[in-house]
Amino acid sequence: DVAALMNRLFVNVKVDREERPDVDAVYMQAVQALTGSGGWPMSVWLTPDGQPFYAGTYFPPADRHGMPSFTRVLEAAADAWDNRREEVLDSAGQISDALGRSIAPAIGSGTEAPAPSSALLRTAVEALRTTFDAQHGGFGRAPKFPPAMTLAFLCGRAVVEPSLAALEMLTVTLDAMAAGGIYDQLGGGFARYSTDGYWLVPHFEKMLYDNASLLRSYTQGWLVTREPRYQRIVEETIAYLLRDLRRPGGGFASAEDADSEGVEGRFSVWSLAEITEVCGDDAPEVVRYYGVTEGGNFEGANILRVVDRSEEPPPAVQRARTALFERRSRRVRPGLDDKVLLAWNALAARALAEAGAAFDRPDWIAAARANVEFLLGNLQRDDGRLLRSWQETAPVVAGQGRARHLAYADDYSALLGALVTLAELDDASWLGEATRIAGELLRLFHDDDGGGFFTTGSDAAPLIVRPKDYEDNATPSENSLAAGALLRLAALTGEHRYEAVATEVLGAMVPLVGRHPVAFGELLQAIERFVGPPIEIAVVGAADDPRTRALRREVTGRLLPTAVVLVSDPAPDRRIDRPPVSPLLAERGLVGGAPAAYVCERFACRAPVTDPAALRAELDRLLERS
Repeated sequence: DVAALMNRLFVNVKVDREERPDVDAVYMQAVQALTGSGGWPMSVWLTPDGQPFYAGTYFPPADRHGMPSFTRVLEAAADAWDNRREEVLDSAGQISDALGRSIAPAIGSGTEAPAPSSALLRTAVEALRTTFDAQHGGFGRAPKFPPAMTLAFLCGRAVVEPSLAALEMLTVTLDAMAAGGIYDQLGGGFARYSTDGYWLVPHFEKMLYDNASLLRSYTQGWLVTREPRYQRIVEETIAYLLRDLRRPGGGFASAEDADSEGVEGRFSVWSLAEITEVCGDDAPEVVRYYGVTEGGNFEGANILRVVDRSEEPPPAVQRARTALFERRSRRVRPGLDDKVLLAWNALAARALAEAGAAFDRPDWIAAARANVEFLLGNLQRDDGRLLRSWQETAPVVAGQGRARHLAYADDYSALLGALVTLAELDDASWLGEATRIAGELLRLFHDDDGGGFFTTGSDAAPLIVRPKDYEDNATPSENSLAAGALLRLAALTGEHRYEAVATEVLGAMVPLVGRHPVAFGELLQAIERFVGPPIEIAVVGAADDPRTRALRREVTGRLLPTAVVLVSDPAPDRRIDRPPVSPLLAERGLVGGAPAAYVCERFACRAPVTDPAALRAELDRLLERS
């Protein structure tokens, strides 16, 4: 009945906010302006040219608790349009003007703002302490979202300026999330958020971007602390990504639903009787370890969570996990959102490559390489323009295959970051594609007048305003991603224009970052890179030579927040220091026939070293100067 009324009164447009984040951003601002708050589901009534005149989130099917029913709202909006159109149009124009001022402000060149500094980073750490939950980890109160980008920033702080405060916030949060119900204790991977303050009851939906970002957090957490439990979380989360989200060809699906068989969490929860049946003699230890009870901890059932978060699974639990996972695999799985989204996949590719390098897992780097090859092969038009979303069931369109929607600045920026990471950790020849994508990012999205990057390209169909995004929310913003990726690319190529644009973004955001650090976790990592000592490392040697691998491990086996690295094989058929040439590799050769590492600052290099211990000492000295 409601649908029939909607179709009679309006032209209805349903928007997938993951495929069209620009539309979502513009009209969410309208909802917030008109109602004082936002959220989803989101309904906005527009004039034919897209200007909003009424908006809201949830409307009940019948009048309830002072809220009008959706049908009453529909009829009232239609009546206003039919009988008070001039008033509606005037109101819509005022709303649109206000949106233009609020959603796309100019950030300027950054020349008048204070430069990013180490003091700003220390201020951010102190600000984080004021909202840190020292008992349960995370920041603020319920509901709690995994603060993956903030944790990655704290990892860098723990290395560059070691402090107990940064380390405590990092480890308490990593441990609490890994022990909680937000983490899938059987299959790996993290749910979207915790409904409570202690990570027990999740919203069971699993998102690709969360798992990509948290994979980086736990990888870096391991590099900082060498805690074995963080390595386990990395291994299990990657197993989840490769097993349950990877699609044929190498792309990753965007999400798994919270519901199965119409009930949230049904796939994941357990009764005491079922645990006892499946685990047999191991059941008492499983019940103790996961805190399983007859009454349960979620609607009469049990979400598995680790009672003592410092305890690793004992042998009985390890055996039982296999049996429980096999039993769970017979259940009806939650629905899979099989869209392959460019930005989210690029985040996953970067995280996989970094984990592969940290843990010496070339198979993980190969999975990252395959993912990026899939993205470049399937989410790109014949003319080279990137596209946002690919789906196997989508209709084939000439020139773009099964992909659709012009890619956004975060797609370009995230892909640029993944390409730079592959250039560092897989093959330096990826620099060629990275420089091309960087050029397109600047051409299509940079605001030459107001600074920063627009969400939409200059070739996109216009909305009522052209949005920009600065805050790092569920996913990192395009401006944060671009700043970090361009700084890294500048360090590898020597192209000052990349650094200049990144500096413009960082400088302009300084006044906000120190006051609201949780909203700028990705940007803080870019500021760390900008402020810290620029470290460029060239490793020259045959890829299959154990001495080359040992030198490379000294670099990839530790966290170096301000470093970039390239590896060059001197064999004639393997040389990659051809155009696009990186100054880092120019005229770098073997030393006495042995593989060598060159440690440089802005391409001014120290004497090469051939001994891993000597390389370690060089890097230690540079970090001590920060």
